[in-house]
Amino acid sequence: MEIEEVSFRGSALRLEDRPGEWFPHVAVAGRSNVGKSSLLNWLFRRSLARVAKAPGKTRTLNYFLINRSFYLVDLPGYGYAKVGRQMREEWGREVGQYIASDNRIAGVVSLVDIRHGLTARDRDLQDFLLTTNRERLVVLTKADKVGRGQRARMQQAVQRELGLHIQPMAVSIRTGEGRRELLRSIDDMVNGWREQQRRDQDA
Repeated sequence: MEIEEVSFRGSALRLEDRPGEWFPHVAVAGRSNVGKSSLLNWLFRRSLARVAKAPGKTRTLNYFLINRSFYLVDLPGYGYAKVGRQMREEWGREVGQYIASDNRIAGVVSLVDIRHGLTARDRDLQDFLLTTNRERLVVLTKADKVGRGQRARMQQAVQRELGLHIQPMAVSIRTGEGRRELLRSIDDMVNGWREQQRRDQDA
């Protein structure tokens, strides 16, 4: 798959404000300084996702319609946002409700900084995804920042700790590594969701 067309379709936090079309969603999650917005712009090949100098600026679910056929959903980052407790609790409640109950979610791409590995919040997210039975794709960002040996060790460590069937892929916005593979995996998520919809309709 290649992204031929992308359009920003709005930001929302509460359920009633989110887009209602029956398109599959692939959510993109990660801690606030993992490079989530930069990665999305890299996939888009254009600057649509807001990249802030300070981490934690994505405070809503941001919806990008891809090829008029599915959404990439930029979730609020976790870990560093300097906001009040009430706002953090609202984020957690609304994002958790979205992941747990929105039937349009085809999967969640979970970003982890390869230099630091899994944080406690990363582990919490993975545990939550397992309880909700969501398909998950773990992606190690900033692969150009480490040597090949450290990269291999981190891929093995994350795979082992999370019980993944395959090693997480490593990507680099700077070198372009992993873009094609990541898009292919996203496409697989979307196609898997559509196939499940067809099976449910035939049942």
